[in-house]
Amino acid sequence: MVNYRYLGNSGFKVSEITYGNWVTHASQVENDAAIATVHKALDLGITTFDTADAYANTAAESVLGEALKGQRRASLEIFTKVYWPTGPKGPNDSGLSRKHIMESIDGSLERLGTDYVDLYQAHRYDYETPLEETMQAFADIVRQGKALYIGVSEWTADQLRAGHALAKELKFQLVSNQPQYSALWRVIEADVVPTSEELGISQIVWSPMAQGVLSGKYLPGQAAPAGSRATDEKSGANFIKRFLDDDVLSAVQKLKPVAEQAGLTMPQLAIAWVLQNPNVAAALVGASRPEQLEDSVKASGVVLDADTMAAIDTALAPVAVTDPAQTLEVSPKSRP
Repeated sequence: MVNYRYLGNSGFKVSEITYGNWVTHASQVENDAAIATVHKALDLGITTFDTADAYANTAAESVLGEALKGQRRASLEIFTKVYWPTGPKGPNDSGLSRKHIMESIDGSLERLGTDYVDLYQAHRYDYETPLEETMQAFADIVRQGKALYIGVSEWTADQLRAGHALAKELKFQLVSNQPQYSALWRVIEADVVPTSEELGISQIVWSPMAQGVLSGKYLPGQAAPAGSRATDEKSGANFIKRFLDDDVLSAVQKLKPVAEQAGLTMPQLAIAWVLQNPNVAAALVGASRPEQLEDSVKASGVVLDADTMAAIDTALAPVAVTDPAQTLEVSPKSRP
């Protein structure tokens, strides 16, 4: 079964393997298969589910809501997000204005079939909206009982500090940040993680397998396997391009004996690696087939010894991205 960790400086626990439906539900995977995968996640002990209103232009939330119908609500932890455009993409259909947040939470709750979400997240930082307006809207949503906790995604250390201060002033808990993090993408380690540890904020990390590259299935000098993410524009092909360099792929192949020595598959090694960071509360994993989750959940509770961690660092150090300035590039400077 899957282990649990506290989310931020709170008493709220989440499954350290969390199911995310970014590029699968209502996009890459047919609804019946998506629902079967959610049910498999539940069977394996995953109780935490992450989605967003923008995924498949709201359809992913609807699929997740359908998949969780009939489950005991108090036994689930359901997360969603707000920021990216939804609907007809009018002038107020994106961002973190009070108008967009207050309308978006109601739409998300209806699609998810629940009266509240456990965690409501700012999907990016909105440079066009005063932070005070955004945080006041989140405070009101918490007081209305529509969200229990508030989180953010891909915020910089300075943005986290400012948001945390306002949350404290408004008397609600900012408990999490959701950044990209893997053994190949380590940009949060220098600034975001130390600041988060100081403030009592956890990381819920996406792409712990670097869009699948750390699975080892992409080989240097060879075309991407048919049906893989790299060949499917609907399933994140644009995001994986940065890792499909032969130097990167060659470095990743050096992890095969490391994984074998540790008694793990390469995907398990990648997920276990991010979970060694004590500031990480959960690793988001997706799946297009139920059986893929059976492999992923076995990373829960794995402790990698110092030699294994050193071997991973040695193999990937020449190609891993560590520049903290990369976090500044994630949130658009104007609303999309």
